[in-house]
Amino acid sequence: MTDELKITPVNAENAPQSLHRRYSQAVDLSGHSRLLFISGQIPADKDGKVPAGFEEQARLCWANVIAQLEAAGMGLSNLVKVTTFLKRYEDRDINAKVRFEVMGEHLVALSTIITDVYDPEWLLEIEAIAAA
Repeated sequence: MTDELKITPVNAENAPQSLHRRYSQAVDLSGHSRLLFISGQIPADKDGKVPAGFEEQARLCWANVIAQLEAAGMGLSNLVKVTTFLKRYEDRDINAKVRFEVMGEHLVALSTIITDVYDPEWLLEIEAIAAA
């Protein structure tokens, strides 16, 4: 396609709305010619070091997502879908706070799953889809 990328949030009026989180129920893409599928980004730096606290781990996961976007010539505004895997239910609010700070007003389709993650040190993992 040669049209300019347009990302439109979609929220059906007859479906439940989020009362306490900022995201879009769906995202309509038009004019895109590329899709980037970002594997789960982990809370480790390039040397494999993992910070102890959840907020620090969340910020590092987002830094790793951003690094993958930039390596593909994209940015946060290209994100259309984010899935976050949290190890602990009690980290939901901090996770949302960090995501709001990183994403600003850009709304994406969002899933947050409470589950165990691959490495016992990790408190979360973030995967994403971007379009350009």
